[in-house]
Amino acid sequence: MEAIGQDRILQTRAVKLHKRLTVVKVGNYAEVTSMNVRSPLNHGGLLGKSTQNCRISTSGPVVNWRKHRMKQVSFCGTLVENSDSMLIADAERKKGKPTEGVMEALQSITDPNVAFEYFKSVAGMPYVVHTTETCNHMLEMLMVHRRVGDMVFVFDLMQKQIINRNSTTYLTIFKVLNVRGGMRQASFALDRMKPAGFILNAYSYNGFIHLLLKSGYCREALEVYRRMIKEGNKPSLKAYSALMVAVGKRRDTETVMELLKEMESLGLRPNVYTFTICIRVLGRAGKIDEAYRILKRMDDEGCGADVVTYTVLIDSLCVAGKLDEAKNLFLKMKDSSHKPDRVTYITLMDKFSDCGDLESVHELWSQMETDGFRSDVVTFTILLNTLSKAGKIDEAFSQLNTMSEQGIAPNLHTYNTLIGGLLRANRLEEAVSLFERLDSLGVEATAYTYILFIDYYGKSGASNRALETFESMKSRGIVPNVVACNASLYSLAEAGMLKEANDVFSELKKSGIAPDSITYNMMMKCYSKAGRVDDAVKLLTEMTENGCHLDVAVINSLIDMLYKVDRVDEAWEMYQKLKHMNLTPTVVTYNTLLSGLRKEGRVQEAIILFTTMIKNGCHPNTVTFNTLLDCLCKNDEVDMAVKIFFDMRQMNCFPDVVTYNTLIYGLTTENRVYDAFLLFHHMRKSLYADCVTLCTLVPSLVKNSKTEDALNIIRFFLCHAQHRAERSFWEDLTSGVIVQTSVDKAMVFAESLISSELCQDDSVLVPLFKVLSKHKRGLEAHDLFVRARSCGIEATLEVYYILIGGLLDIRLVDLAWNLFEEMKKSGCVPDVSIYNLLLDALGKSGEVDRLLNFFEEMQHYGCIPDTVTHNIIISGLVTSNNIDKAVDMFYNLVSRDFSPTPCTYGPLIDGLAKSGRLEEAKRLFEEMIDYGCKPNCAIYNILINGFGKCGDMESACTLFRRMVKEGIRPDVKSYSILIDCLLMLGQVDDAWDYFEELKLQGLDPDLICYNFMINGLGRYGRINEALSLFGELQTRRISPDLYTYNSLILHLGIAGMIEEAGKLYEELLFKGLKPNVFTYNALIRGYGISGDHDRAYAVYQTMMTGGCSPNLGTFAQLPNQS
Repeated sequence: MEAIGQDRILQTRAVKLHKRLTVVKVGNYAEVTSMNVRSPLNHGGLLGKSTQNCRISTSGPVVNWRKHRMKQVSFCGTLVENSDSMLIADAERKKGKPTEGVMEALQSITDPNVAFEYFKSVAGMPYVVHTTETCNHMLEMLMVHRRVGDMVFVFDLMQKQIINRNSTTYLTIFKVLNVRGGMRQASFALDRMKPAGFILNAYSYNGFIHLLLKSGYCREALEVYRRMIKEGNKPSLKAYSALMVAVGKRRDTETVMELLKEMESLGLRPNVYTFTICIRVLGRAGKIDEAYRILKRMDDEGCGADVVTYTVLIDSLCVAGKLDEAKNLFLKMKDSSHKPDRVTYITLMDKFSDCGDLESVHELWSQMETDGFRSDVVTFTILLNTLSKAGKIDEAFSQLNTMSEQGIAPNLHTYNTLIGGLLRANRLEEAVSLFERLDSLGVEATAYTYILFIDYYGKSGASNRALETFESMKSRGIVPNVVACNASLYSLAEAGMLKEANDVFSELKKSGIAPDSITYNMMMKCYSKAGRVDDAVKLLTEMTENGCHLDVAVINSLIDMLYKVDRVDEAWEMYQKLKHMNLTPTVVTYNTLLSGLRKEGRVQEAIILFTTMIKNGCHPNTVTFNTLLDCLCKNDEVDMAVKIFFDMRQMNCFPDVVTYNTLIYGLTTENRVYDAFLLFHHMRKSLYADCVTLCTLVPSLVKNSKTEDALNIIRFFLCHAQHRAERSFWEDLTSGVIVQTSVDKAMVFAESLISSELCQDDSVLVPLFKVLSKHKRGLEAHDLFVRARSCGIEATLEVYYILIGGLLDIRLVDLAWNLFEEMKKSGCVPDVSIYNLLLDALGKSGEVDRLLNFFEEMQHYGCIPDTVTHNIIISGLVTSNNIDKAVDMFYNLVSRDFSPTPCTYGPLIDGLAKSGRLEEAKRLFEEMIDYGCKPNCAIYNILINGFGKCGDMESACTLFRRMVKEGIRPDVKSYSILIDCLLMLGQVDDAWDYFEELKLQGLDPDLICYNFMINGLGRYGRINEALSLFGELQTRRISPDLYTYNSLILHLGIAGMIEEAGKLYEELLFKGLKPNVFTYNALIRGYGISGDHDRAYAVYQTMMTGGCSPNLGTFAQLPNQS
């Protein structure tokens, strides 16, 4: 009851206030009759200041106020309460503060009926106009009580009295109509507003479009525009201009030109501002010809371009890289009535500055001053930027003195320019020093200052420092903008630091800053590097849902990612989506797709795509041609590649060295060495060959015995090479010759290079020595080395290492040691890898004393042993049966800073196991784990074999299961050991189970494994199964060896299948295998068991005449022996 009473009191007061609000115009004064307060109409009184509430009009509608540029005023009073009634306080007494009388009255009423009646009564007053705030308040009150009809009245009043409708107005209406999603749901909301009675007029539509554009909802604004046209409303010229600017920022030139046509069809004549917008949009999109057509049309229609139009066109030409055309247009301006202004000069100077064109900037500077425009901080900053980009950073700093002399103070942008110049010159310390002095220079660093450092660190690979700088910026209270976040994300994307990138990305969104296309592109790159392509694709959906402007660069990035992970169909689907997104494929799009087709070898599709590209008006660049030519050359279409190559220039595209290299490669693969040679000389007219050119052409010339031509080409290259030929060049060149020709021809060629003094180090010999050593031709490598040394070539450590290793491999140990001594005498100090080679040879030969002495010598000469060295010594001691010594050395090493590896433990465990000391071996195995050295499969195999060979299959199988449990995958050898040990104990079925498990695990049994099974099955009389495995082995294209045949011949003979044994003997002879004593013994035994003594002796005679000496087993098998 008390609340109702208060409402009635407030209602009564509001009615009293309404009755007392009678405004009378007296001369130049407005009088509030109830208060007898007079205020001047034009000097700070009733019409002195705009406020948020009702306005008093003395000259008609509010529109007339704006025409006369008169100030607005709210009602000159504030609702106050005293013991008697509601009073209106004098505006003058409040010293110009906004009055809130009507608004406070509305806010004081809680009953919607009374509030609405009061609202309507104020609306009916002749000189009082409601404001946006009073109307919005009324709408909100009515919305709470779901009084849609009355809300329609308020909205119509706002339209009739041309009261500004802001986003709050529409959002309140949306809410009562149950529209969720804010202004972005504009089109859907309008569908509900019309049936509810909210009918927008042309003014409302224009305002609504502006509101949407101001909020960044370009797509929604276009939808509202289409609806407006459909309903017969005519958009204003201002609305068209705003739409064109917004759409132009998205590079959607097609929609901009459609808007231009539509406005003309409605009878709206474009003005100079409209045409200038079109020129800017077309120019920024690179459509310069179309921009010029608009300029010509302006002249034809009598809408003369102004200085802004010309400046915009100049800017577009500069952005398109057509600086010469921009300069020519600038000169035409000077000769016309539209003289360049300061903005024109700054635009041109800024663009030439970006290119580091100091001469043009100085020239424009002089002309600017001649035309009466004095230099200021902006022009000086442009000059500093030009100097720094031209590499004259010190001269840029000297210009600060000139600025000071002219009384021009540098601003933050000036200092940022200098910091950027220092970073560009890799003078980081000076850049940091200047940054730290900014506060003392009277300027405060902004986000852009930090961005310079973040970008520098990111591109230098210092991702952590980039992130630290980003965090430092935030700690200084500087809110990161989207550019700062993008710069930080770039460095994180390059380093593949996904977690950190996600943190930056999430923080950006939480701060209310909308990520742009670059942000999303960087995040996509991060996900791609982490192998999470699906997450990268999901970001595209997020971009669309958030209304982020999609650009073709993002789609290009996704196409590239999908192709790289072989999701080819999805890559092409992404390409097809471009049309639906109203995006035009760029040259990068086509190049990415062509690159994918090239990798797949899809020549016809590549040619079709190339043709489509040209047809769609996208001009191919050199990369396009290089990709297509590479695809053709690698797929036997060299003639077509040559034809396209000669068509390049007609398309205003010029070949680079990669183009020539691609074609030379194609021609050499078809052995068209003469054509390749001609093409090389054609290239020389305009370009210098690079290392790839020579490594492609020279091997082909050597192959065709044109060694002299090859040497001449190399001679020419070395005379004109922009960089000195490095060791890698000579190594690649020799490797190419080896692959294309033969080792022998390559040796002759290498000697020619050395003898002609074209190559003056041993780099040309390295690939040859590697190949010769690999093919057991170490002695030939040594002989070539001796000849090269006689020509003055000094060998490096790498060459000595290869040669010594090659000689040891073919057991020319003495020659290897001699070479080692020569090496020391020549002044080339052996490193640990060479010592390890010789130590390993001594260890394997069992010469333990020499091994230990040489080990001491190595340390005496200052060569520090590494882990490999110690492992070799331990292994050598084990090989020579000095197991205890090896174990002692191991524990001595471990007591120091030595970190053992599985290769350290392997020989020790193997030695202990083979000597029957299995418990010690197992204890050492457990210690290995305690030392943090994880056993590998090889270690487990040693122990399993040790226990298995001792007959402890339970321990062997337990170790096998433990290995699997610890996530170490058994290899073929693991299974082979178990199978062999089980067969030795007669556990044939268990062995067979492991053999089958081996195949189920995706492993392929090798010949050794098959031999174990075949021999085991034969030994225990399961000969048919053994023969079945023999067939399976050959089906898997594994060639049986002599052991396989010997096993089967033996067991077939024992089983009485001597004929089958004889056939296998004939088969092994046919395959070129040479029988040994075990082969003959098996046959003799078989014939003996079958009672065919004559054939047994015939085999014995064959054995003797074949030069195979019998053993005791032979005589034991002969039939005459009892």
